[in-house]
Parts: sequence; structure tokens; C-alpha cells
Amino acid sequence: MTVNEMTDETTNDMPDVTSAGEGSASDEPEAARGQSAAETEPAVETGSASDEPEAARGQSAADDEPAVDMERAARKVREGLVVSNKMDKTAVVAVVDRVRHAKYNKFVLRTKKLYAHDETNDVNIGDKVRVMETRPLSKNKRWRITDVLERAK
Repeated sequence: MTVNEMTDETTNDMPDVTSAGEGSASDEPEAARGQSAAETEPAVETGSASDEPEAARGQSAADDEPAVDMERAARKVREGLVVSNKMDKTAVVAVVDRVRHAKYNKFVLRTKKLYAHDETNDVNIGDKVRVMETRPLSKNKRWRITDVLERAK
């Protein structure tokens, strides 16, 4: 079938608005309309995933995963003082933030206690440490100690 025949058939499938009953798609024989529709369907479906071999489908699926290769977002990093190290491989770090009061515009100190993972149990009370956000390690522990910035005296 040539391109001209295909365009003629597609225009014949649509009813002619200008003439009420003459030249519409219903003037064609029923068998001709069914045959033209059957001829165009395989052309549309040849590019579908079901006609491709298994290896090609798996390869295209692997190409659709650039989201996995993207770098993860920057993790939160905070600095604070160790206030407790009584637990095994866990330290409580107090992080102090200065935030501006919404109504009075005065700076207020807000302290947040973070449970941080300390793999080697080498931090002591009073050490200044840097903690980084991590996956949940327990019910409350979402941070890990990366550096000891200053040891307690």
C-alpha cells in the first residue's frame, strides 16, 4: 500500500460534513473497511514491547532506570556537644540552633538532642562532634558521628 492510498483511506474513514449522505464512509463496502483497518493495525503494533525479543525488552528496561544512577541528595550535617555516652555504640549529641522568633524577631537558642551512632565508643561527655544524617538504625537513632572536632578537657 502506498502513502497516497493510506491517506485516501484515512480521509475516507471520516464522514464528509459538507454533503449529508453522499461520499461518506458508509458508501464503501463493509469488507473494504474491515480490510483497511486490519492492514493498518499490524503497522502500529510492530513497535510494541510484546513483539520484541526477551533480551531487547530487558535492555530497554535497563535504559529506563537513570533515576538509580542519579546521585543522592546531600545529607544533613550538624555539630554539637556529647551530653551522654552511657549506651553501647550510641551517644546523645545536643545541637544548639539560633532561630529568630516569629513575633519578636529576637534570636532564641533551641537545643535538639540527637541519638548518634558511635561504632567505636570513643567519644566522651563534653566532646564537640560532627554528626551526619543516616538511615534509621533504631527507634530513635537517625544520625552517626563522623568526626570528633574537639576533645573534652
